[in-house]
Amino acid sequence: MNEITVVPVKRLELAYAPRPWPFADERRAEIAAFFATLREAKPTLWNGRVLLLHQYSIGASVFSGSYLETDYASLLAWRHWGFPDHQISNCFGMAALRAGDGAFLLGVMATHTANAGLVYFPAGTPDRQDIAGTRVDLAHNVMREVGEETGLCAGDFELEDGWTTVLAGPRIAQIKLFRMRESAETVRRRIFAYLKTQAQPELADLRIVRSPAEFDDAMPPFVTAYLTHFWNGR
Repeated sequence: MNEITVVPVKRLELAYAPRPWPFADERRAEIAAFFATLREAKPTLWNGRVLLLHQYSIGASVFSGSYLETDYASLLAWRHWGFPDHQISNCFGMAALRAGDGAFLLGVMATHTANAGLVYFPAGTPDRQDIAGTRVDLAHNVMREVGEETGLCAGDFELEDGWTTVLAGPRIAQIKLFRMRESAETVRRRIFAYLKTQAQPELADLRIVRSPAEFDDAMPPFVTAYLTHFWNGR
């Protein structure tokens, strides 16, 4: 992993500016074979359309960028093969769920997902549902992912203004702080009740994290970098 940089920003200005992705076009046969192998182990993986960043800049507390559209198989192959196109970034939103007692809640990804076993905040690569005209709306993306993964809704949170951008090599996490009134244990029980209603929930478990002492290797570096930045006073 490259050096990680944490940058608070006031807003995101993200454009939908599609263009060809030579990596996906030129290696289409290899990508198809790779994804077919993945689906033998994880049959529910869906090769939907997703958005990847092909250009970005940060200035005057604004993160600006432009997205192209590709398929999920190409994203997974690009990731698995060591991110061979360095001009592309996986720029995604995350919801940092902070309970009323100050603890954060993180989800453990279920075995049927592409990120099985990893521990992080509700998140998802943006897709066509997040395109509004010529814009990509990560706030919409994050709220949708929270609802799908946890069953929580807008009335359960107060959202902090702005975002925290975590630059971690080819991954860029755009993290929004979601403040909740209830304790972490109460929220955890609510989420578990929701997961029991799902035929195939995305989360297998939930972790309550109160300090760096509770970090482990299943937490991606962009998550622990955000939490460390938060606890150090941002």
